[in-house]
Amino acid sequence: MSETVSLTYGSEEGDFYMQHIKRTEPFERTNHFHGTYEIYYLLSGQRAYFIKDRTYLISPGDLVFINRHDVHKTSDVGQPGHERVVINFSDTFIGKDHPLSDPSLFNVFRQPAHVLSLKLQDQIFTQTIIGKLHKELKEKATGFETYIRLLLVELLLFSSRYAERNDAVVFEHASPLHKKISEIVQHINCHYQQPMTLSGMSEQFYMSPYYMSRTFKEITGFTFIEYVNMTRIREAQKLLRETDRKIIDIADAVGFENIAHFGRMFKKLSKQTPHEYRKHQR
Repeated sequence: MSETVSLTYGSEEGDFYMQHIKRTEPFERTNHFHGTYEIYYLLSGQRAYFIKDRTYLISPGDLVFINRHDVHKTSDVGQPGHERVVINFSDTFIGKDHPLSDPSLFNVFRQPAHVLSLKLQDQIFTQTIIGKLHKELKEKATGFETYIRLLLVELLLFSSRYAERNDAVVFEHASPLHKKISEIVQHINCHYQQPMTLSGMSEQFYMSPYYMSRTFKEITGFTFIEYVNMTRIREAQKLLRETDRKIIDIADAVGFENIAHFGRMFKKLSKQTPHEYRKHQR
C-alpha cells in the first residue's frame, strides 16, 4: 500500500481540517492555494516546499506556516516516502469574534521565513499537541470541538513565541539557479496582468525556453503556464470577493484576453464558476 492515513477530519476549505498520512511512494501535492491557514509538520522523509516565490528544503521536525491564499506545493526530494501532519483552519474558527482570538496568534503566518526548524525538546512538545488533537478528533468526546480550539491556540502561541526567540536564519537560495527562478516567480507575481509567454520571459531572463521550462518545473513544482494561470485566477478570486466589478472586467484585469478561457481556468482551479465563487463568498 502506497499510503497509510491515520486521520482525516473535516475539509481543507472548511473551518477545521487535520490529516495525518504516511506515504511510501512518490507524491506531488495537487492543491495550490486556499482560503484557510495551513500548518504543516514533517515527521519523516524530506520534502521540497515551494511557498509564494521560493523553495525550502523541509526536514523532520520542521513546522511550516502558510498564510491564506499563498501559493504552495510540495514535492519529493531524494528517496520518495514521507510522513506528515497538515492542519487547516479558517478565520472564523478562532477569528476576531472568538473569545480565544488574539492577533499575536497569527504573527507566525506573517513572518518572512515560512519554516521553523524545531529543537528536539520543541519537537516533542509539538508532537504532544498533535497527539492530543489526533485523540480528540478520533474519539469526539463531549466538548472536543472546544478542546481542539484550545490546542490549536496553544500550538500557535508556542510557534509565535518560538519564532520571536529564535531569530529566523536569513533565507539563502539553494543555488544561483534557484535564485533566478525565484526572480522569475516574483516578476510573474507583480506583472501577471501583462501578456506573458515562455519565450518572452526566457529572453528577458537570459535563458533558453527549454532550459527555463525544465528548471521552472523542477524548482517550483509547476509548469510556467500553470503558475501564470494560477496567479491570475488567485487575483481574480480576490477581486470577486472584494469588489463588485463585472466578471468580464475582472478577467481582463488579471490578464486573460479571452473570457471563455478565463471561465475554463477558473472552474478548473476553483471547482466553481466565477458566479458561483462570488455568491459563496458573499
